[in-house]
Amino acid sequence: MSSTQAIGTVPRRHVGAAGIAWILVGSVSGLGLTYGLAAMHRESIVTGTTTLTPAAAVGVAALCYLAAAATRTRWVAWLGVPVFGGLAFAGLVAVLPWWTLFVLAAVVLLGVGAVLRTGQVTAVQAAALLGYFGIAIVALQLSPRLGLALAALTLAAHALWDIKHYRSEAVVMRSLAIFCVGLDLTVGAICLALAVAG
Repeated sequence: MSSTQAIGTVPRRHVGAAGIAWILVGSVSGLGLTYGLAAMHRESIVTGTTTLTPAAAVGVAALCYLAAAATRTRWVAWLGVPVFGGLAFAGLVAVLPWWTLFVLAAVVLLGVGAVLRTGQVTAVQAAALLGYFGIAIVALQLSPRLGLALAALTLAAHALWDIKHYRSEAVVMRSLAIFCVGLDLTVGAICLALAVAG
């Protein structure tokens, strides 16, 4: 590092023990999410995992990033985990399709971002939400195996977004970004394996 370079501007390249712990917590949470959604329908992970599982996970993740960007407050993303996760479960008993609650939450967050004038950072996160969650919604319209595979790959691809934010220490707390890597890759891998196994 040169003497003129500001401290803290170099992206971190190593995860360290705390990062590995967060990855493991994310992985265990991913297993719990996958099992919990299947168990809600009184089925095993093999028979009860549907496109809903990775689609809801990618929606929650994208909303967490958007919430942090819209409020300019990194820890808000952690608050979003139970709030937006609760939205996914509430959507299962609501009259409207579950994903419409996510769209409404995104609209509210965009309004918050407009009021707080968070501009470009909110626009970037909104575009990411549109891309990731948009593909997940398309996956819901496909055949069960193809939809599950597409949503699983979309969720696994979101891990790259997490890594980008972990390394740049931007938008969300590093602990959330690396936690999401574990969750995204675990749920994505389980769902992709189930889709391929048929």
